[in-house]
Amino acid sequence: MQAGVDTPRVVITGTGVVSPIGTGNEAFWRSLMQGRSGVSFLDAFPAEHLPSKLVAEVSDFDPLRYLPSRKLLKVMSRDIQLGVAAAHLAITDARLRPGQLPPERVGVVYGAGRISSTPEDLVEATRMTDAGDLGYESTRWGEDGLGRVTPLWLLKRLPNMPACHVSIGLDARGPNNTITCRDASALLAIAEAVRVIQRGAADCMIVGACGSSIHPVDIAKLSLFETLSRRTDEPARACRPFDKDRDGTVLGEGAGALVLERHELARERGVEPYAEIIGTGAGCDARPDEDESAGEGLVHAIRAALDEAGISAGQLGHINAHGKATPREDLVEARALHLALGDQAERIPLTALKSYFGQCDAGGGAVELVGSLLALRQGYVPATLNYETPDEGCRLNVIHGRPLRLENPVALVVNRTDIGQSAAVIVRRL
Repeated sequence: MQAGVDTPRVVITGTGVVSPIGTGNEAFWRSLMQGRSGVSFLDAFPAEHLPSKLVAEVSDFDPLRYLPSRKLLKVMSRDIQLGVAAAHLAITDARLRPGQLPPERVGVVYGAGRISSTPEDLVEATRMTDAGDLGYESTRWGEDGLGRVTPLWLLKRLPNMPACHVSIGLDARGPNNTITCRDASALLAIAEAVRVIQRGAADCMIVGACGSSIHPVDIAKLSLFETLSRRTDEPARACRPFDKDRDGTVLGEGAGALVLERHELARERGVEPYAEIIGTGAGCDARPDEDESAGEGLVHAIRAALDEAGISAGQLGHINAHGKATPREDLVEARALHLALGDQAERIPLTALKSYFGQCDAGGGAVELVGSLLALRQGYVPATLNYETPDEGCRLNVIHGRPLRLENPVALVVNRTDIGQSAAVIVRRL
């Protein structure tokens, strides 16, 4: 962003990722360069009656590698475990130790989506409402069932808990906040953290987002209002952002986290930043159900980010798109990119990383941003998987086939919910 004389420059000094294609920066980046998909058939649960049988799951994940005590698992859902692990990796990457900075000057902002309850959580309680031949007896819920619910059950489902656990682990006593705007949560959390540092309320912020939607209950529920891929052949080829033959998204899970700090503080600590955050923007569609206004929020978010960064569309090096891979949402996003960027929308190289790990709800934006930050450092932008037949309705310069050598160290990352909540972040390699 255009920093004034007294406005701190905000840089990213650490990244952490837990994803279906790898945990940790090295494994994640290696999969992106090799074009390895994390999408597979659901095999942990019976899937024959589910509308979609594809998921992108984080495999070989051991939360105890990142937690000080096994007892914490009692109050951590899968989403929270992923989010705390990503934060641990980012903090380690930034070489930030507990007590290194005044705890009141370190804060946390996390994005979280809906953390669903599962039938296993309530099975004992609901069993108490069974009245035999009479069926369900509601009075038994209060009399007998409620007492069978563990008192800690709700702590596993509160969306503010990822931020709480991260702050406790680092003894971060500064501003603490949670953003719950589904897919847009991560980038909105970035914008909030930047503002906290700029107004002098903190010197360092831990920012991230997490999500998990691979339980059969989530798949069945989300299929009612999400367009999920119904492919039954090769799972790795199912998620096809902006491809003419796309038929829907794939549900996944993942978390990403970043360490933001004042540029001066990073220099004092001797840490090389990944990039500087030079612009952020947000918006929302005024009438999300009307096709003519769909995407207005994303247009506003991109224009606001460009204005704050003080650059033109032609100065962008690559776009990390939302790329949900549904027929309608990709068209809406492409139209918004054309309105916001003009002729440059067909020229700027674009990647869509959901092709690797599906839709991770709130966590997706953070994982995708980590992908662009690693691209800025490594000098290559990952290709979009499964982009084979261009869609004339999109007309975008989609990177495909192989990674693209990076020529311009400026990246635009965007996310959008299906009801129009949108966010954009622009980062530049120093």
